[in-house]
Amino acid sequence: MIPSHKFNSLELKDQLKTLFLEGSFIVSIRYYGYKINLYLLNNFYVEVFYNHKHDLIEKVQPLEKNHTRMKFYSDQIKLPGDLMCL
Repeated sequence: MIPSHKFNSLELKDQLKTLFLEGSFIVSIRYYGYKINLYLLNNFYVEVFYNHKHDLIEKVQPLEKNHTRMKFYSDQIKLPGDLMCL
């Protein structure tokens, strides 16, 4: 199990590999020209930003629990309450 601070320090390709091997896909949303896939990795959520125009994953970042995008995700699925409070 990789902690969030170590995950954040990985290169993009290693973050993606870790998500593929250890993470669980939750849901995807459309957001300002991106398709954002939400993953659960250990006890934190991670967003993967895919740009359709450039056919490119532009960034991978942990989702902060108070970010406004949480509303988009929670409208689609019921996120566990204990993870929302971390």
